[in-house]
Order: sequence, then structure tokens, then C-alpha cells
Amino acid sequence: MLLPAEKELRTVLARFAEARFRHDLQPTGRSSRELEDTSYTLCVMTGTQSVDQALVAADALLERLRADRDGASASIQILAA
Repeated sequence: MLLPAEKELRTVLARFAEARFRHDLQPTGRSSRELEDTSYTLCVMTGTQSVDQALVAADALLERLRADRDGASASIQILAA
């Protein structure tokens, strides 16, 4: 599975949170479509079939990306020493 770029994953998570908030606050046909669209995108990006699974997978992916970034920084510091 290809990993999504961190920036794009964070953008979709923010769009999902905004759509969910807007729909929960005042549900309309438009807010329902936005929530459905962002939910689908999040599921596709994470390779999951439900929003709950997608959120768990997104957290894990972001943690993995952070760990990879921290590991790369440590390697650079070791090489510089």
C-alpha cells in the first residue's frame, strides 16, 4: 500500500473534522454530501472501509511518519558529529 503524504492526510483529516462538526451542528443536504465525500476520501487514503477504522489508521500512519522523520533527524545528527 502506498502511504499518503503527511500534508495531504492532515488536510483530509481537517476537512473531515470540519464537515463532521458542520453536519452535527446544522445538518443539511450539502453538509451531508461534504461529510460523505470526506469520509470516503479518508477511507481510500487509509485503505479502510469505515470512518472509525480510517481514523485509527490515520493516527497510526501519522505516528509512523513522525517516527520516520525523527529517525532521519537522528541519523543526520550522527553523521554530522
